[in-house]
Amino acid sequence: MDSSVDERWMRAALDEARAAVAHGDVPIGAVVVHGGEVVGRGRNERELLEDPTAHAEVLALREAAAALGSWRVLDSTLYVTLEPCTMCAGAIVLARVPRVVYATSDPKAGAAGSVLDVLAEPRLNHRPEVVGGVLADEAAELLRSFFRARR
Repeated sequence: MDSSVDERWMRAALDEARAAVAHGDVPIGAVVVHGGEVVGRGRNERELLEDPTAHAEVLALREAAAALGSWRVLDSTLYVTLEPCTMCAGAIVLARVPRVVYATSDPKAGAAGSVLDVLAEPRLNHRPEVVGGVLADEAAELLRSFFRARR
């Protein structure tokens, strides 16, 4: 995959992340791309919805599944600004997403290699291709500035 294509879609995920700040949520965003189009968007909405499962990836996967008419989100790439957590990695596996691209790693809760590696677990029935580090500095700075403003 062309890195400029990954950067284009990661910028769309970063736009979603910035929108999360408007309702007091940690700026994490995700988009699902299928056939060159965004079929699912999500931003962290845990505070807004008072829902511990309202992570950007879960919301984007729900929207993509509805758009595709199937719980299997095949032939798609999920772009997310922060390495998926265990819950989101599980949802990615269960949705059969073939490719995941994330911006910055999460040394406290990442489940794509930082703390755990759910996405590469050989005992699971699906293992997506994973690419990390796309626009990592921009995503990391967005998170740092959010938390700096809260202190």
